[in-house]
Formats: sequence, C-alpha cells, structure tokens
Amino acid sequence: MKVVALVPDLMDRSKVREAFPEAALVARVEQLVEAASGADLVLVDLQRPGVLETLTAWKTEGGNTRVVGFASHVEGEVLAAAERAGVEALPRSVFFRRLTGLRSGGE
Repeated sequence: MKVVALVPDLMDRSKVREAFPEAALVARVEQLVEAASGADLVLVDLQRPGVLETLTAWKTEGGNTRVVGFASHVEGEVLAAAERAGVEALPRSVFFRRLTGLRSGGE
C-alpha cells in the first residue's frame, strides 16, 4: 500500500509512522501532489497553509486517491471546506483514534 502523509508536527508524524511505517512523509504542501501520484491513501493536516487550496485544485483536476485529513474540532469551517473538496475530514482526535483502521479502508 502506498501512503503519502503531509503531517509536519513531530508527535502526529510519529503516530502516522506507527500505523503506516511505509508512509512517504512530505514536508511541504508543494510536494504533496507529486508524491501522491499513484498513492492508495493520502493523509494530511488540514490546518497547514495552502493544503486546502492544493487539495481542491488536485481533486478538481481528477485526483481520485483517497484523502483523509484532520483538523482541530473547533475548526468547523476548515473541516467543511475539506469535505466540499472531496477529502474525508475528521477532527484530530477522531482521526488518530481511527488511524490504524484506515489501512483496510475502514474508519
């Protein structure tokens, strides 16, 4: 399974690494689309500057890879905008509780 993650926070990144040791970690939004080519799953921190715009453009251009993102539960507008862009958007706590289940396509 090819997994790409834009999760710059060190603690969050370690949780992603634990669930997906094979994940390709990208450090910048500009690297995300290229790295996601051929990926089965993309994981993103939706609160990073430029992420929503990049994902919206990519999805509009036909990017059909499953993208699951997270943001603080108080960032309702960010979560809603991500959903409109075709991203499975979850509050941070829910995302990390469900992280290992994402491998099988489950929540």
